[in-house]
Amino acid sequence: MQHWDILLSNQVDKKAFIDSILNGEAKGELAVFNNQKGILFSDIAIEKFIEKEYQYDSVEASPESHRQLRTFSSGERKKEFLKYCINQKPDFIIFDNPFDHLDQASRVILADSLKDLIQDIAIIQLLNRVVDVLEFVPNKALIKDNTFEFHPISKTENHFKTLNTAAIPKAIEPHSFHESVLIKLENISVSYDERKIIDNISWTIKQGEFWQLIGPNGSGKSTILSLITGDNPKGFGQDLYLFGRKKGTGESVWDIKKQIGIYTTSMMDLFQKGHTVEQMILSGFFDQIGLYTEPTTHQQNIVSQWLEVIEMSHLRKKRFIDLTLGQQRVALIVRAVLKHPPLLILDEPVEGLDDENVDLVIQLINTIKQQTKVTILYVSHRIEQGLAPTSVFELLPAPTGSIGNIKYHSELN
Repeated sequence: MQHWDILLSNQVDKKAFIDSILNGEAKGELAVFNNQKGILFSDIAIEKFIEKEYQYDSVEASPESHRQLRTFSSGERKKEFLKYCINQKPDFIIFDNPFDHLDQASRVILADSLKDLIQDIAIIQLLNRVVDVLEFVPNKALIKDNTFEFHPISKTENHFKTLNTAAIPKAIEPHSFHESVLIKLENISVSYDERKIIDNISWTIKQGEFWQLIGPNGSGKSTILSLITGDNPKGFGQDLYLFGRKKGTGESVWDIKKQIGIYTTSMMDLFQKGHTVEQMILSGFFDQIGLYTEPTTHQQNIVSQWLEVIEMSHLRKKRFIDLTLGQQRVALIVRAVLKHPPLLILDEPVEGLDDENVDLVIQLINTIKQQTKVTILYVSHRIEQGLAPTSVFELLPAPTGSIGNIKYHSELN
């Protein structure tokens, strides 16, 4: 039995590579799998499985629990789906970035499961980060491009390159919100179906701060974000203050949204048409998906300056969908920060990126922090080397709902 850890650059067409193995068309050292039965373990495979169970109202992944896969938290889903994969009795399982979106405790549990698994089933782990390489997997390789050729993995530490020294362009018009406190939660609790998610959370976010929000899967991070963006109706009737106004005192959702720039991985799917990089960033001025308003010369100049900062001027006319994953993320973050909103929310911005592209995104975030007054709220399970939040808000699960714990910069080091 052969076991592999394969590090993929974001330049690689991962789907084509996976299909070549599952269809028995692998070349070189992976050709040993060509006459064997394989199964794919990935976030997309789990999503498809959830859709199938929902569509047919069936319980397939976890029959002993009588629960559909969608009712489990991210970490539990992966555990149940892994059991399902093993029950199919494959010769090998391809694991596509299995540690993505998992908290540290869930990562350790999954790594232990994989260690046990290799006694019985061959594993091929595809990953983007050197830090996720598993010590107990004997064969390791790096694939840089669509030739799918194997190269040795270099274990050298990443050297943070600095982005262009071009200064970040100033906002076209200053924001109307000038108070020092942007967001204030006072003893906020949220329950769903009698189950308390968060319990008595108090948190104040002020201008110019750089927060990281962390917490295990299912601890309520999404709930907190939806309260801050004004999208969660559970904020009504509570001591929740968004940009100087108590939730439910006549403010419109638009009043809140215009104060926030946001990046989430799901935004990638919104820009799948033929917009160029330049058009996609310009659309941020008008809060549109696509450019349907004629931009002013000044707006075009601002975007040109931003493209210089992120060293993508030569790509301005390239279609957004043809960029590498890392370049797409950087362009979307620029779009979110274009108007220098009081608050910039970055929800798992480096998930699924290779080390080089993670480097690029972190450089951009640090540059925004150094050169603007924008408050940053960064949500991620990983504490990235080279990223320097001034404070961390940690959600700690408890039987009565998660409580909040604040760590300041002096405690982080």
